[in-house]
Amino acid sequence: MRTTLTVFLKEVKENLRDKRTVLSALLYGPLIGPIIFVMIINTVLTRELNKADQPIKVPVIGAQYAPNLIEALKQQGFVPEPPVANPEAAVREQDADVVLRIPADFGQSWRKGETAQVELIYDSSQRETGGSVERMKGMLEAFARRQGAMRLVARGLSPTMMAPVSIDERDQSTPQSRAGQMFAILPYFFVLTIFMGGMYLSIDLTAGERERQSLEPLFANPVARWKVLLGKLGAICMFSLTSLLICVVGFGVCGRFIPAEKLGMVLNLGPSFALQVLLMMFPLILLLASLQTLVAAFAKSYREAQTYLGILMLVPALPSILLSILPVREADWMYAVPLLGQQVGITQLLRGGEPTSAQIAMCVISGLIVAMLATLVTARVYQSERLAISA
Repeated sequence: MRTTLTVFLKEVKENLRDKRTVLSALLYGPLIGPIIFVMIINTVLTRELNKADQPIKVPVIGAQYAPNLIEALKQQGFVPEPPVANPEAAVREQDADVVLRIPADFGQSWRKGETAQVELIYDSSQRETGGSVERMKGMLEAFARRQGAMRLVARGLSPTMMAPVSIDERDQSTPQSRAGQMFAILPYFFVLTIFMGGMYLSIDLTAGERERQSLEPLFANPVARWKVLLGKLGAICMFSLTSLLICVVGFGVCGRFIPAEKLGMVLNLGPSFALQVLLMMFPLILLLASLQTLVAAFAKSYREAQTYLGILMLVPALPSILLSILPVREADWMYAVPLLGQQVGITQLLRGGEPTSAQIAMCVISGLIVAMLATLVTARVYQSERLAISA
């Protein structure tokens, strides 16, 4: 163990002098995620909330055919704009979010008590127009319901005849569970932070030393290579753990600046959340350190190792992508799958749930088992004499 400790302290001290490693592992990696995430969320929420509070301006074609409709919409915050010559081109080119077109026979159909049709022209592929379109639809539907009820009353009928079935919605979601759905990408940030925290160190301690031809004299010492490997893995894990800790604390601080309460949500990233995240993420620290070292061992230069690890970085994103695309229901077996278990467990915490002790234990134990297997494979590669040869 003295040999492992010596290698560990040597690598930690040397890499603390490397500005690139320190900035990547302890600054850019752990802090850029919380900062960018909060900036994006704040920008999107502020813009959408401001749009919801402001009157909606919509170009209207044929406003003279339905003055009563226009006046009723104005009472709901509608501001009619002058008509455009080509409404289809206007929405495609984003000159207008939505255009309201009223046909010339609107008044005739209205006086006959028939269904009067209007057109909403918009481009659903434009994300920023979604709020305006939904507000416009809501205004028109409210006007239609109110006028339909008045027609029934004028004929001596009850407005309830329009709704033979009444729907009483009982949403069982909580403010925190809604926040968990919106911020489900957070687990990926934590995994990415671990990856970034140890990536440059794992490259330098294997491919970098191989390129500098310093591995061969190190392996020439009468020391078991697995002890050298454990010392290097310990240094990588130390940087990854520190990076993760900074990231979790960063999200806890930055999360207070997210106006989730304005959307009826509660985002709890306090000490209890942080401790459980660190516990579930601990196996991934060793697993990713072993995988990074293993991949870097097949590279003969620093740049080549960067290319390989850049491809490996896509692996942690798979659970987040799959869970966002596929409607998968949470099950206990998911906690036994590394990366997937952490994704499911942290998402459950964000939703205000509490993973059971058995689920957390399954997540940690299975992750440690896979990490040990990856470490054994890496140790096997370290026994090869070709590892010390750079050419």
